[in-house]
Amino acid sequence: MDDTVLLRDGQSVSVRPIDPDDRERLRRAFDRLGTESRYRRFFSPVDHLTESQLDYLTRVDHHGHEALVAVEDDEILGVARYVRPVPDSPRAEVAVVVTDDWQGRGLGTQLLDRLSRRARVDGVHTFTAAALSDNHSIIDLLGGLGSTVKRQAGGGQVELEIELEGEDSLRELMRHAASGAVQFAERIRSWRPTREG
Repeated sequence: MDDTVLLRDGQSVSVRPIDPDDRERLRRAFDRLGTESRYRRFFSPVDHLTESQLDYLTRVDHHGHEALVAVEDDEILGVARYVRPVPDSPRAEVAVVVTDDWQGRGLGTQLLDRLSRRARVDGVHTFTAAALSDNHSIIDLLGGLGSTVKRQAGGGQVELEIELEGEDSLRELMRHAASGAVQFAERIRSWRPTREG
């Protein structure tokens, strides 16, 4: 399921499911994360990924645990993943990280967009996440996926609960139009609100 995405600066990268062969690529991507990026992702100082962590992060079943990677020139630029707490749960914990040199280009948004689509197809309707209270960029990024409830947690963290919106929602149409993927006027004319229940 390779997919080419266009970033804000016009750069295109490939997005695909992670594979056990990505082990060394993931290690190199982690090494390109700065101290602050590592802390914001793991909530503690992390110097390196252990062999068992690399196993866990690359050997996923693509159902209970899914991970998508953005790749260019055989290097991983970012990863978005979800993990269900129990098999076939409609809820999953989500996380995303982009290497420092690729931040600010819209890559995290593209990864999460594709991950949330994959999640909905597989029966996941709610993402949960923990974030540092001052990490406004990730809180806003995750909040863009759907209706979000934010709760204060201990240790300077917040817990997010995000109800994933469907492909036919107005928010999705506007976001695609803003990214230049579709012509807004054409899509808005054909959009009709849906009723559930």
